[in-house]
Amino acid sequence: MLSVVVLISGGGSNLRALLEAAEHPDFPARVVAIGADRDAEGFDHAADFGIPTFAVALSSFADRAAWGDALLEQILVWDPDLVVLSGFMKLLPERVVERLGPRLINTHPAYLPEFPGAHGVRDALAAGVEQTGASVIVVDAGVDTGPILAQERIPVLPEDTEATLHDRIKLVERRLLIETVAAIATGTIDLGAFGPDSPDTDSPDTEELSPA
Repeated sequence: MLSVVVLISGGGSNLRALLEAAEHPDFPARVVAIGADRDAEGFDHAADFGIPTFAVALSSFADRAAWGDALLEQILVWDPDLVVLSGFMKLLPERVVERLGPRLINTHPAYLPEFPGAHGVRDALAAGVEQTGASVIVVDAGVDTGPILAQERIPVLPEDTEATLHDRIKLVERRLLIETVAAIATGTIDLGAFGPDSPDTDSPDTEELSPA
């Protein structure tokens, strides 16, 4: 059984979908803890499913490196097989990514490498494209530049607003996340192919993302 820690910053709609999937006895993964960089609304889902939570606020630390170290310490308490970023709106310090990678994944509301960054849906609309998408990736040191594990195209409708398009993307995003976690758990996706699990090197910090 794959053990998963999920990190959130907001309402955690993708988290909710994963928790519901994990309730099924045949699903090969379980969420063991939910963390956040604030007192996130998504902790309500944790309460509903009886999942432990932890919060590590950047503002409580002198610098990003110290925050990353504290967050990593909380994650490692649970000895997870996989860490999922689900609407987690801060980029992790590189040394945290290196310590957890490649067993660290994220969802993104675009068909990467198209429209990376915090405003993928808005950027797709501004570009006037006829289709965008949803992706699940391995997190690396860049912004949405890691290896792609799953993705799917989604049409942009003439009447779409950022909200309506994002709502449709989220439906696909949730399904892709659940399918990807299951595939990792069953070995259909081998994350070991993307690099060592736990290197010990230190690297510079990265910047915070703004909420979409």
